Amino acid sequence: MGTAQKRYVTIRFVVFYGQRATEFGQQSFIMKYDQVKQDLKANPKTWLITGVAGFIGSNLLETLLKLNQTVIGLDSFATGYQHNLDEVQALVTQEQWQRFTFIEGDIRNPKDCYKACKGVDYVLHQAALGSVPRSIDDPITTNETNIAGFLNMLVAARDEEVKSFTYAASSSTYGDHPSLPKVEENIGNPLSPYAVTKYLNELYAGVFASTYGFKAIGLRYFNIFGRRQDPKGAYAAVIPKWTAALIKGDTVYINGDGETSRDFCYIDNAVQANVLAAVADDEVKDNVFNVAVGDRTTLNDLFKAIKMNLAKTLPEVATAKPVYRDFRAGDVRHSQADIMKSKTLLGYQPTYKIKDGVSEAMPWYLNQ
Repeated sequence: MGTAQKRYVTIRFVVFYGQRATEFGQQSFIMKYDQVKQDLKANPKTWLITGVAGFIGSNLLETLLKLNQTVIGLDSFATGYQHNLDEVQALVTQEQWQRFTFIEGDIRNPKDCYKACKGVDYVLHQAALGSVPRSIDDPITTNETNIAGFLNMLVAARDEEVKSFTYAASSSTYGDHPSLPKVEENIGNPLSPYAVTKYLNELYAGVFASTYGFKAIGLRYFNIFGRRQDPKGAYAAVIPKWTAALIKGDTVYINGDGETSRDFCYIDNAVQANVLAAVADDEVKDNVFNVAVGDRTTLNDLFKAIKMNLAKTLPEVATAKPVYRDFRAGDVRHSQADIMKSKTLLGYQPTYKIKDGVSEAMPWYLNQ
């Protein structure tokens, strides 16, 4: 049998095995996350969350405190809010809340970074200025926060000898690469200043790994959404912005024809990925992973899903129609992640699809 033929047989076997083993594999991965949480409860660690008062940061805080972990939180309130921290406090026990120490500081200040990293086992670096439009409007501030601030955190974490450094990367790194789904090893040219900053984060993390033996994992988020995601402001993400507009009876604007698609990922999936990445074995570190569901939803279908869920409580929402306008500068047409690497090496298994996540998130927005 020739080499090429051998390769063909091997590939067919892997695909066949994957199809037959899907159910078993999902059960194993979910069990891994459950096991990690049990281990952390039995052996609590000290964690640093930068951007702790933000959307993702506050959800990480809630999860870790409920696992009885000790948590240091760093935030400048540039995009985070005190009410996010207040909400977490209301959701955990008093004893768990006492395990949390908050530092109001800025990652652009090296002293704040060193102070926050002292005595920490794991860093979950979420602090950044997000949003493609914001970066186009103000590339300098985006650069200072996302690149200089990121480097400050890397240096402080390295010097304080943390066990691992997990950071928020972005699907914007794929840029104009045309293939779908997006595979970690294949990226294109960045389409915005924000995308440039997130790509440079990955380059810096890789250099720190090879030069200093520093352990870092980047998580390329694909359109994370859920409770405590801010619906206000010019740079609000699409799901909270549309949800708030429908609740208030305002107009929902869709950029383009509505057939633009995204891999929308519920917040609990992102939290799972962060925890798994932080405690991953050393051979898995110094890597980048997609954090998504592995599916695509058009903006038109997303609008229908949000409207359908809100109409259960607000019947008048059922007749709402969007207004279409021009495509937004810097946006890619379609985005979808390949999450096989995350599943295989981290044990990541998203437990919420888009419809599940929307259904879970709507009550929070209605209560607000």
